[in-house]
Amino acid sequence: QVQLVESGGGLVQAGRSLRLSCAASGRTFSFYAMGWFRQAPGNEREFVAAIRWSYGVTDYADSVKGRFTISRDNAKNTVYLQMNNLKPEDTDDYYCAAHTDRVTRIAQAIAYWGQGTQVTVST
Repeated sequence: QVQLVESGGGLVQAGRSLRLSCAASGRTFSFYAMGWFRQAPGNEREFVAAIRWSYGVTDYADSVKGRFTISRDNAKNTVYLQMNNLKPEDTDDYYCAAHTDRVTRIAQAIAYWGQGTQVTVST
């Protein structure tokens, strides 16, 4: 059984920063990578970033490249998303995702999700 628990969301002004955390437990040895998606009400869940567990190679959506940084702590089975220079359009629910075979940007291909954490960026 796999459990992903996110933390770190909240309300912040535009231009400020937040850091999200996702702690994984259970069959984490089966993960190829971990990452983040986000979703606004009525919208599809979209890829934000991912990091490969073994070598730390990262992928980012174009909309966050240069502002967000994903990192991991293998010893703690935890992945982080440092979000800098936040914009109102970054307001979404953010979901931690475990990639089991390869990194995918398709939400329907993700087997394991966290419960989500809300990020609200005010003007």
